[in-house]
Amino acid sequence: MSDTGTHAREPRADKVAVVEEIASKLNNARAIFVTEYRGMSVPDMADIRTALRPTDAQHVIYKNTLAKRAIEAAGIEGLTEHLTGPNALTFVYGDVAGAAKALREASKTQPLLVIKGGVLGDAVLSADDVKALADLPSRDVLLAMFAGALQAPLVKTAGLLSALPRNFAYGLSALIDKQAA
Repeated sequence: MSDTGTHAREPRADKVAVVEEIASKLNNARAIFVTEYRGMSVPDMADIRTALRPTDAQHVIYKNTLAKRAIEAAGIEGLTEHLTGPNALTFVYGDVAGAAKALREASKTQPLLVIKGGVLGDAVLSADDVKALADLPSRDVLLAMFAGALQAPLVKTAGLLSALPRNFAYGLSALIDKQAA
């Protein structure tokens, strides 16, 4: 008589390795987006990966059961409910707004790509939240705007400081001219 039903099976080493890989990516990513890719071709997926590369993001397909185990192991809330059907996870290590923008643009040209939601830090994102992130300026544009905001008062101060000796020189010149007359 066999008692296979009473003992829990050991997980296969290759599956354990995949779960650990996913958990590592989850812990290192600044944001994770979930997309559905039902019906997309391999070249279409390659185009999405190429579009995400400049933002330092990876678009990867894993089995939902393995992804759910990794998400639970990483202690991330709010992602597992998106893992129904054929899904891909986008791990963003760099420009979060840029990655969201790349996914949104890809979904315009690839209607089979559906943005389902994600996580940014501890915040759970809906599909609309991810699309709103895509409307933000990129990190480089935000940094340039910040630098411009810092520079403006300095330019104004420099103008005021240079006007002081110039105006003093005009006044002194006028006083000398008046004295000479």
